[in-house]
Amino acid sequence: MNLVFAFLGGMFLTNGVPHFVSGIKGKTHMTPFAKNSSAYVNVIWAYVNFLLGLWLFGLSMGTLQELVSFDGLALSFWAGSLFMTLADAWLFSNPNAGFPWFKK
Repeated sequence: MNLVFAFLGGMFLTNGVPHFVSGIKGKTHMTPFAKNSSAYVNVIWAYVNFLLGLWLFGLSMGTLQELVSFDGLALSFWAGSLFMTLADAWLFSNPNAGFPWFKK
């Protein structure tokens, strides 16, 4: 179960980055709430992702030192991060991107 928590922690921590960057630049960006969420919503959503990711990584009993040790826990974390990076790249490169609950 620790590997799953590390994987999910990597996903959430990575997903917070584009929202944080967009928010602090004052730009709109897609969140689960709207296709063009305000900068404020993006900063809040980024912090939710960061806190959830840190909490999940803490549940995995991992430490920051372990992330560079490349043991199973670290590899699971980095795999989650890579997965989220590729998913975000695929989603955000599509000009018609949106979640299924967004009206078309």
